[in-house]
Amino acid sequence: MSENKEPSVWQGFKAFLMRGNVVDLAVAVVIGAAFTNIVNAVVKGIINPVVGAIGTKNLDHYSSCLSSTCQGDQGIQILWGSVLGAALSFVITAAVVYFLMVLPMAKYLARQEARRKAKEGTQEVLEVTELEVLKEIRDALVAQRGSGHDRQ
Repeated sequence: MSENKEPSVWQGFKAFLMRGNVVDLAVAVVIGAAFTNIVNAVVKGIINPVVGAIGTKNLDHYSSCLSSTCQGDQGIQILWGSVLGAALSFVITAAVVYFLMVLPMAKYLARQEARRKAKEGTQEVLEVTELEVLKEIRDALVAQRGSGHDRQ
């Protein structure tokens, strides 16, 4: 029998679930779902009415007929209005996410990083200044010792 016992499938599964990445991913999915509701509410409640004031809110009824007879379900219809509506919805949603969420968060994080670097810079200046003071003290002590040896 081999002394190197391989972990069981159950132990491997348990180790997989206990990794930080899985928990982080689960949290991201839940937050993403809540965030989706916010974005959809902004698009539906603010953006779509503005677009509807300019044109129409529902593009699903726009289509073109490829055959000579397009009555009801008869004939070949291309529903280009649905495609255009979905594309516009995507662009509007992406714009809302970028301009109202991503861009402000990126600016906030950049400011935080600049503050952190500024703090590190002042700490380095303080450390250099302290080092210079210690060198001056050392030099003064050496000078005192040197002058004391000359007197004797």
